[in-house]
Amino acid sequence: LHLSLRRQRQMCIRDRSQNIMSGLGGQRVIVTAGAGGIGEATVRLLHAEGCRIALCDVSDEALGRIGSELPGITTLRADVSDEGDVARFFEAALSALGGLDALVNNAGIAGPTGGVEDISVADWRRCLDIGLTGQFLCARLAVPHIKAAGGGSIVNMSSSAGRHGYAYRTPYAAAKWGVIGFTQSLAKELGPSNIRVNAVLPGIVEGPRMDGVIRDRAERLDLSFDEMKAQYLQTVSLRRMVTPQDVAASIAFLMSDAGRNLSAMSFNVCLLYTSPSPRD
Repeated sequence: LHLSLRRQRQMCIRDRSQNIMSGLGGQRVIVTAGAGGIGEATVRLLHAEGCRIALCDVSDEALGRIGSELPGITTLRADVSDEGDVARFFEAALSALGGLDALVNNAGIAGPTGGVEDISVADWRRCLDIGLTGQFLCARLAVPHIKAAGGGSIVNMSSSAGRHGYAYRTPYAAAKWGVIGFTQSLAKELGPSNIRVNAVLPGIVEGPRMDGVIRDRAERLDLSFDEMKAQYLQTVSLRRMVTPQDVAASIAFLMSDAGRNLSAMSFNVCLLYTSPSPRD
């Protein structure tokens, strides 16, 4: 009896693992900033699950690389803060995909590190234009096509900075707080059209971008890179960084049948629960 119960549990676990991402195959998906970091990890996972994908990025080299490695995807250079670029990208993407079921609003930049009196207006605007206004520009073009498909999903990239104030990172935090407000408002607006809208809030994600953030902050606080990194990890509940693949899995889950009744939510990928420096 004990052996039989154990086998039943193993079969249930195996069945759940096979079905957890059901509903992804055949989805027509647009991913912004999809040729590197979290965006690339998301594209690769969705491609492996059978999605049809169009992606944009600002790096021709990265676009060429991922386009050659993943057959069947559509790639185009586009800056999401530029309305003309976004319009051209969507025209090409929709022509290639023949419709749209999901949008992953992933594009964003780290923005400047510095005191509010030191940050230029141009740097402030650039950070918000890419991280917040870019999501609006993409959503406004995506929504009519997702409606025409009978519904679908939008996943907006926020950050743990969307829940906590970040000293010396005011443009970035402001953009990411704005994403949460945009997400919750859009979810209420689009729910009657069977469109789910959620935000993903990564904590500290491994990679060159996070290394740069730690390095800039360490310099401002007169600490070594390793000291600053240790302080960051002390603010994370699991005391470790997450990977781009961890974040991609959360995005795929929200797009799958498993997330069909989730909307207006903000999902942490490892909770950052306090400020990254005791000297803030």
